[in-house]
Amino acid sequence: MARRGRHVLALDEGTTGTTACVFDEAGRLVGKGYTELRQHYPRPGWVEHDPVEIWQKTKRSARAALRVAKITARDVAAIGITNQRETLVAWDARTGKPLSRAIVWQDRRTAALCERLRRAGDEDWVAKRTGLRFDPYFSGTKLRWYVENDRAVQRARRARSLRFGTVDSWLLWNLTAGRVHGTDPSNASRTLLLDLRTVDYDEELLRLFGARREELPTVLDSSGDLGEATADFVGRPLPVTGIAGDQQAALFGQACFRPGLAKNTYGTGCFALANTGTRPAQARGGLLSTVAWRIGRRTHYALEGAVFIAGAVVQWLRDELQIIRHARETEALARSVPDTGGVILVPAFVGLGAPHWDPYARGLLIGLTRGTNRAHIARAALESIAFQSAEVVELLSLNASRRVRTLRVDGGAAENNFLLQHQADVLGIPVERSAILETTAVGAAYLAGLGVDVWREADLARKWRLGRRFEPQSTPRWRKERLHAWHEAVRRSERWAAD
Repeated sequence: MARRGRHVLALDEGTTGTTACVFDEAGRLVGKGYTELRQHYPRPGWVEHDPVEIWQKTKRSARAALRVAKITARDVAAIGITNQRETLVAWDARTGKPLSRAIVWQDRRTAALCERLRRAGDEDWVAKRTGLRFDPYFSGTKLRWYVENDRAVQRARRARSLRFGTVDSWLLWNLTAGRVHGTDPSNASRTLLLDLRTVDYDEELLRLFGARREELPTVLDSSGDLGEATADFVGRPLPVTGIAGDQQAALFGQACFRPGLAKNTYGTGCFALANTGTRPAQARGGLLSTVAWRIGRRTHYALEGAVFIAGAVVQWLRDELQIIRHARETEALARSVPDTGGVILVPAFVGLGAPHWDPYARGLLIGLTRGTNRAHIARAALESIAFQSAEVVELLSLNASRRVRTLRVDGGAAENNFLLQHQADVLGIPVERSAILETTAVGAAYLAGLGVDVWREADLARKWRLGRRFEPQSTPRWRKERLHAWHEAVRRSERWAAD
């Protein structure tokens, strides 16, 4: 594939906003555009996005990033895509228009369906094939809900024009003007429809979730010739040569190319992944096994611990409680008190992910006294992110062939020094913050750049740069006591909304 420029444009379509980043040939971030996404909550536990808004804001962010970088599409070699993963979009192939709002990965509407499937005895064989478990988090349960409940989806199926896809598929469809309906294995492995070993859709899984192969995107590689964006996007046709789900892209962007290397991304949620090599590892204790990426038909795998609410708890402090105006205020607030005064916040606003997998858990703020103030609550919110991450990182060490000895971190909330120091203290291992926090975009750019020979795979590990290292300053006894209190609070939040 002929190179057209020396920059790579990475599209990072997240849960709360859309970011576009331009990287030069040295891997430096030289331009960035961002637009916030509106969140829709039509019922308790339901979370939706407008697919049209996703596409429009992707275009807006991409054009803004090029302006900031002071380049045009002529200077761009390729486009990479990374995305919120389990969010599902349904659209009509004839019109290219969405049939409904997208059901976001945080949505809990399929909890009862998951319970029925579990009672029917299907979870064990599904987990062995997919590496996943029955939870509303994953796309397959959302697909079945669409088919059973959405009349526009049912009409499109009868007309044989129904298309499903995660957000990467929706973007690729629009970028290529409907010529490519595709995805990559890292996203496809989050649907409950893909067999990890064959890296293909499984017919028995398709039947279980009411899916049809012709309505699903083709599973492509994570790097290579994936389609061509039309000139309508940024003014010139450009090849799309990289796709990965956001957390797998962050693993790639953090240069975790060897088994045992692990990262944790502090975004809306918190997602810890450890590279397990070219064979899927058996996930135990509430972890997931997933595809990390596939390049040149060679598949790499990872173990994952998914925490649903991380940075979103800070948004909750700002938007719902209104005890801060800006996220950056939390660090000074947390440091203004010596501890939380016994307060623990369990941010189970959309249930609990790993290792508990309880869609009926709900948020809990416990330990309040007359002396509790907003600083104690802000500190408890930041500590909750570290406690949740500690649970899954410890499990990664128990499951993986090599213990996690250093944790690489990234994401917007990783700017908070108090949070990362507390994370190192709770884990008892060093935490290394990348010099570039936008590592999901870095990973998408690296995958795209590999696809057009901007970079070679052997060069990418040398591009990673340390921003700051946080050494643990706690004792084993302190860690044990704090984690015990956290586990007690979590236990009290579980299955609150089960009835």
